[in-house]
Amino acid sequence: MNIVDEIFALFECRGDREYFGETVSQRDHALQVAHFAVQDRAKGPLIVASLLHDIGHLLTGEEGMAERGFDGCHENSGNAWLRQYFSPAVTEPVRMHVAAKRYLCYAEPDYLRGLSDASILSLKLQGGMFNEREATNFLAQPYAHDAVRLRRWDDRGKILGLEVAPIESYRELLTCHSRSIEL
Repeated sequence: MNIVDEIFALFECRGDREYFGETVSQRDHALQVAHFAVQDRAKGPLIVASLLHDIGHLLTGEEGMAERGFDGCHENSGNAWLRQYFSPAVTEPVRMHVAAKRYLCYAEPDYLRGLSDASILSLKLQGGMFNEREATNFLAQPYAHDAVRLRRWDDRGKILGLEVAPIESYRELLTCHSRSIEL
């Protein structure tokens, strides 16, 4: 099995699970975030990152962690797994998308008011709003601006019933941006 088939298998097996306190499934959320990236004419690697930004949730299979007061650090587990198969242009925005939320809460006071209840809960578990030093350090990293773009799409990707392209439509893009490694 190659990495693209493995990703599709993860979405097939675990994609119908609830997206942590939201009205959409994990698959619906991923497809919506990728949809918004395509609409914004993002480059291929950022579209792939948008589709796969929460792959860490699918890898662990854990459900309801936030509701139990735990942060599963899905951005780190997803990044670690994806680094085997994709370039930093894909993996770094995945790794940084939680930090981007923390950054935006610091940089844009109105941003916090627009977060869903589930996002506010996870923000608390993930360390809360950045301070000035943390925000400066975040912005100094390569891919920080891509992570912020992904984060904005992530926040929007919670619309019940939104019509988007099916996951199969991303096969060629995933294949193009992955390293050819058989699992």
